[in-house]
Amino acid sequence: MVNTIVYVLSGVVVGLFLGWWLGRVIEKSKLKKSKEDAEKILKEAKFKTEEIRRKAELDGKELLYKLRVDFEKQNSSKKEDLRQLEKRLLQREENLDKRLGFIESKERELRRSEENIKKVFQEVENKNQSLNNLIEEEKEKLKRISSLTPHEARELLLKRYEEELRGEKAKMVREMEETIKEEADEKAKEIVSQAIQRCAVEHTTESTVSVVSLPNDELKGRIIGREGRNIRMFEMATGVDLIIDDTPEAVSISGFDPIRREIARLSLEKLVQDGRIHPARIEEIVEKTKQEFDKKLVEEGKTVAFDVGIHNLHPEVIKLLGKLKYRTSFGQNALQHSKEVSIIMGILASELDLDTRIAKRAGLLHDIGKAIDHQVEGTHAQIGADLLRKYGEGELVINAAEAHHEEAEFKSLFSLLALVADAISASRPGARRETLETYVKRLKQLESTANSFEGVDKSFAIQAGREIRVIVQPGKVNDGEISLLAHEIKKKLEQELDYPGNIKITVIRETRAVDYAK
Repeated sequence: MVNTIVYVLSGVVVGLFLGWWLGRVIEKSKLKKSKEDAEKILKEAKFKTEEIRRKAELDGKELLYKLRVDFEKQNSSKKEDLRQLEKRLLQREENLDKRLGFIESKERELRRSEENIKKVFQEVENKNQSLNNLIEEEKEKLKRISSLTPHEARELLLKRYEEELRGEKAKMVREMEETIKEEADEKAKEIVSQAIQRCAVEHTTESTVSVVSLPNDELKGRIIGREGRNIRMFEMATGVDLIIDDTPEAVSISGFDPIRREIARLSLEKLVQDGRIHPARIEEIVEKTKQEFDKKLVEEGKTVAFDVGIHNLHPEVIKLLGKLKYRTSFGQNALQHSKEVSIIMGILASELDLDTRIAKRAGLLHDIGKAIDHQVEGTHAQIGADLLRKYGEGELVINAAEAHHEEAEFKSLFSLLALVADAISASRPGARRETLETYVKRLKQLESTANSFEGVDKSFAIQAGREIRVIVQPGKVNDGEISLLAHEIKKKLEQELDYPGNIKITVIRETRAVDYAK
């Protein structure tokens, strides 16, 4: 019994010990597993934290980059705006400086003019005072030494006063004209040269309108087309105005460009002859006509160059020569005029022992600028010189074209010959749309107008009516009065006559002493 109890107690003790030991083993196992799970969770947390950190860094860098790019864009835009603003401010400042300089120069000119006017007025006042004093002295002398009546004395004094005043008036007019010429000479040259050279084509109906005959009036409706589409297409393709009115069996083509007008005329004639008039056909015919016309221009240029014996011209120069056939100046055909100048220069050069080939070449090309002077700024002489320089012509030929209207310095005799030959060709009777009867009548009117003034002995109209020379009687007109006489003749010519261009008036007073030796 005791043994059993001992065994039982031993078994309980052993069981308790084993239970305790197993609990410790299980607890350690759980603790170890818990640590491993904790470490695993910690590692995963660290990994996720690292990923989140890297992602946050990348997002931050990307955001920073975007912010930097946006800032740079805004900054560059603002910089560009500032540069533009600075540029505008600089331009405005320059314009203000220029305006200020211009205003200051005008103020100086006004001050000089005011001073001159004051001087003139002062001189006039002084002279009037002197004249009044002289008149008073003359009155007293006449009263003392003359038996003239007061009325006769008054008439004598008035006559003398009128003579003196006329001389003073002529002197003042001459001085004022010289002052005006000095101030306005440069501006006048610029305006006159541009206006005359660029407006050489007469803006009249005759020179700006071409007429195309039609077989019948029914074609007018076909030319206009449905709702005007044909006529609009034709005007757009040719650059001219097509005028369809009540004129029987005819339409008019209007335009200031003679080449466009000629292309339009040829195109319309082909369309009328063909009979098929619609937008596509119009465009086709106009384009074909332009190509044919370009070839025609080249042929015209080659023909005139061959006629005067000029070779080795640039193809573009030949084409420009052809264009001159459709350019007129005061009614004179520009190509025919260039041909005449070339021949005249050749003759003059041979008489002076100069190279006739250069002379003819310069004469033929002296007006080449007129072929495009309605498209380019400047006088036709300057335009022509630039063209010839561009196409490799010699300096002698270039200077002849540039200086034939005295717009540049003469560098050779060929330039002077170009001036002379150009004047000869332009001034001969009938050259510029003027019949011989009208030409002679105009010259007679010039001479009769000049002869109508008192003191004029003879007058001669020269240079095809561009100049009139007036010879006065030296006993009736003194040196101080010739300027006044020229001014009065100019005013009367402007009032009574119509004429193209300018008329130069030259008054000549000559005193001769004649004796005979025996």
